[in-house]
Amino acid sequence: MSGRTGALLITYNSQAFIEPAVESCRKHGLEVLVVDNASQDGTAAAVEALGGVRLIRNFENRGFAAAANQGFRELDCDYVLLLNPDAELLSGVTGMVSELACAGAVGGMLVGSDGRPQNGFAVRRFPSAWVLGLEAMGINRMWPGNPANRRYRCADVDLGQAADVDQPAGAFLMIRRDAWQRIGGFDEQFFPVWFEDVDFCLRLKKAGYRIRYTPQAVARHEGGHSVQAISDGARQLYWYESLLRYAAKNFRAGSRRALCAAVAMGGVLRMIATPVLERSLHPIPIYARVIRLAFRFI
Repeated sequence: MSGRTGALLITYNSQAFIEPAVESCRKHGLEVLVVDNASQDGTAAAVEALGGVRLIRNFENRGFAAAANQGFRELDCDYVLLLNPDAELLSGVTGMVSELACAGAVGGMLVGSDGRPQNGFAVRRFPSAWVLGLEAMGINRMWPGNPANRRYRCADVDLGQAADVDQPAGAFLMIRRDAWQRIGGFDEQFFPVWFEDVDFCLRLKKAGYRIRYTPQAVARHEGGHSVQAISDGARQLYWYESLLRYAAKNFRAGSRRALCAAVAMGGVLRMIATPVLERSLHPIPIYARVIRLAFRFI
């Protein structure tokens, strides 16, 4: 396939990672656009110092979905690679572009700093209310090998082989511009992060597009640096609100209510257990707000 290919990086306090991420994209011939969501650590200045990189500086944190849509509108390319700023391309992306001849989006292989594939993260199936309930109750953490969690995290998928998949990680995802346009981009109600990439892929599938995974494209991924800049309490609230928003949008009423009940019950259990384990009362108001969120989405 012919067409222009660009890389879109959404940053938030990403100064420690942004230079190798940008340089790896330029090394492989990609036009690069960085959208910075009001970083306070000098990220934007670091990008400007690189030279030859387009930069949009937002003066407020618009969230990942809104910044991604902003970047898509600005980056006039046929194929747009979403790459986390804490990821570094280790290969070219011609394999991804080839897959887009028959798909709306394609993910590549993510490896950690040890070079091992990030199983359970790079590719997942669309989450059911059941598996998200297990996540909210903490059961997936206590028993990660349970059948529902293994299926959700694609433990049965060989990451050494190209395949049709449900949801590659948004950390390393190439999207056809016409597919992005057709479904209206990312849903900006997911703020600041979490589940916007899951929702996007689900809408792609519902619109009739295939989603592919290829091991021919590889990126090294550190993981989680931007969300670590968010306080633990806010992080919990954002994650649960995005989860519940995804459920309200995509699950039937009975499944949504069952998930809301699981979130509320998980919040009660954490209100009891976390202060004992952490020897702090700080988590109590956080999980009280999580419980209120669950009732709001019922």
